[in-house]
Amino acid sequence: MTAPPGQLRPAVPSPRRRPRPRPRSGAVLAFLAALLCTVAFAGLALPDLLGLDWRTPFVQLLAFRPWTLLGGLGAALVLAPVCWFARPARPFTVPLLAGVVAVVLIGAAMVLPRVVADPLPTTGTPLTVLAFNTFEGHADPAAVAALVAEQRPDLVAIPEAGEDYRVDLAPLVEPLGYRVEASTGAEDVNSVTALVSERLGEVDVRIGDEPAYFPYVEVTGGGLGDLRFVAYHAAAPLRGQLRQWEGDLALLSRWCTAATPAVVAGDFNATLDHSALREGMVGCADAADQRGQGLVPTWSPTDRSQLFGPQIDHVLVTAGIAAETFTVHDVDGSDHRAVLTRLRLQ
Repeated sequence: MTAPPGQLRPAVPSPRRRPRPRPRSGAVLAFLAALLCTVAFAGLALPDLLGLDWRTPFVQLLAFRPWTLLGGLGAALVLAPVCWFARPARPFTVPLLAGVVAVVLIGAAMVLPRVVADPLPTTGTPLTVLAFNTFEGHADPAAVAALVAEQRPDLVAIPEAGEDYRVDLAPLVEPLGYRVEASTGAEDVNSVTALVSERLGEVDVRIGDEPAYFPYVEVTGGGLGDLRFVAYHAAAPLRGQLRQWEGDLALLSRWCTAATPAVVAGDFNATLDHSALREGMVGCADAADQRGQGLVPTWSPTDRSQLFGPQIDHVLVTAGIAAETFTVHDVDGSDHRAVLTRLRLQ
């Protein structure tokens, strides 16, 4: 049937729904690439949170976490304008920027409290402790003796100093009023030496090696009262001896969780970023951390890289003991710096 002429209207096509845009495969791949890069950065900066800091090379890289985070912050500052101006790259740069910033914030929350000092102790008996690794006995004994003469510590922990080093050091510090005790007669690199000031009176000295890689020196009695002082050295976290390194750090719980107060000083071959150290020292505090000096480098392979080194030399104290001062000192012949802290015993 034909419609009347007055009723003729052009046919209007029925509206069609526009199909929803599907994600382009390129954008998906860009997002996955950004996610992969974020995970890789997290593995470098936060391996302890991922359970990786007991494996090589993560355990070694973790010692430099502050610098890894600083690098991530630099990358974020570069990515931000790229995200703004380079629109085609946003499927990759935007999620990558978000991931890097998240990792940096998490890491910063773990690291930055170490530069905030605790309230200074106002009471307590003073006790000055010095710790210094001689680097296989290469440090100048005269320089060590000069530091001791200048600072007059009550107790000194000297890792990598055995009988040979004791023979050279003793004539220089004994006239100053120090008793010198070496853990073994073995070569310097495998030994630990302790100096005890005569101000502490008649003390007892015990050499322990269970199950430590390096024998430690434990000093008790005399003017120390109930306090135990331990001159300590942990194995290095090298390939093939990570289990020993973990065992040495786990040994710290012997003193940190004991009923009697303790001070453990020496070369721990670990920073506060390593979960093995944090777990072993539960019950103890770090003197450098207490004074807001927890990022001051104490080791470096060269003088030029000294400012970028990790803090692996520590003085740990149990509850009731607080650090009043913390300083580091350069000594000729060693790749370590001496750490000196004045403690207050409550």
